[in-house]
Amino acid sequence: MAAHVGASRTPQEVMEHYVSMYIHGNLGKACIPDTIPNRVTDHTCPSGGPLSPSLTTPLPPLDISVAEQQQLGYMPLRDDYEIEYDQDAETLISGLSVNYDDDDVEIELKRAHVDMYVRKLKERQRRKNIARDYNLVPAFLGRDKKEKEKTAKRKITKEEKELRLKLRPLYQFMSCKEFDDLFENMHKEKMLRAKIRELQRYRRNGITKMEESAEYEAARHKREKRKENKNTGGSKRGKEDGKDSEFAAIENLPGFELLSDREKVLCSSLNLSPARYVTVKTIIIKDHLQKRQGIPSKSRLPSYLDKVLKKRILNFLTESGWISRDAS
Repeated sequence: MAAHVGASRTPQEVMEHYVSMYIHGNLGKACIPDTIPNRVTDHTCPSGGPLSPSLTTPLPPLDISVAEQQQLGYMPLRDDYEIEYDQDAETLISGLSVNYDDDDVEIELKRAHVDMYVRKLKERQRRKNIARDYNLVPAFLGRDKKEKEKTAKRKITKEEKELRLKLRPLYQFMSCKEFDDLFENMHKEKMLRAKIRELQRYRRNGITKMEESAEYEAARHKREKRKENKNTGGSKRGKEDGKDSEFAAIENLPGFELLSDREKVLCSSLNLSPARYVTVKTIIIKDHLQKRQGIPSKSRLPSYLDKVLKKRILNFLTESGWISRDAS
């Protein structure tokens, strides 16, 4: 209307003129009755009745790119997916119709179908709300990790991550903020318990003031350092003394002097005598050379060599360069 009138009036001025002259003026009083008969009744039941739009309050659309929308099958204007939870829920009411000749049983049956459909809609919306609240869609798209790293107040330990996984079933009963608050309170409880145990330890050692605790901790640290150095020195001496006793079980057997250090470790770990190992090694290398020369050979390994021992020895010979990897 303002464009039709011209540049002399703004849209606000045109609206005020129309309302004052044609609605609240004499013309409006003469033409518009105080009570409007046959007013149209709203049958969409916005108060929460069956099939009411208020049953599922729409959420704002997800902030994702067009490619990501196509990947998810997401329709932002409807906040729906191509495949929803309980996809066939609409079949409960799609064939329903209200007929004047329906008896009471049929009416109640149709109402039961509507009630079942409403429950499925509520469950579908509940799952959407959980996914939106816990940012499951960005997590699926791989964008949630960067945001968590930016907003993280403190570094989460491995134990806390495992605890979060154990408490994951609580997601459907608590909002994201409530769950984070619960987790933070559990962390605070753990820290307080540790602090209480520390203070009780101070009290048992006769410390009653925090100023004395620093001196006590310094002395305790020196004490533990001396203990650690003493244990380290003892273990070094023990290693030197027990270096030769590592192969005590096989060092007196025939063929021990023919083995390298790595072969000694292998035979000791497999509980295999040096003579048997040398026999198996000779057979495997001989078969490998014959195959390389194109001579057909049938491997005849000893009966005491099971699959596990054979695999371990083959891997060892391959890593050591005795045979090629494709042959093993």
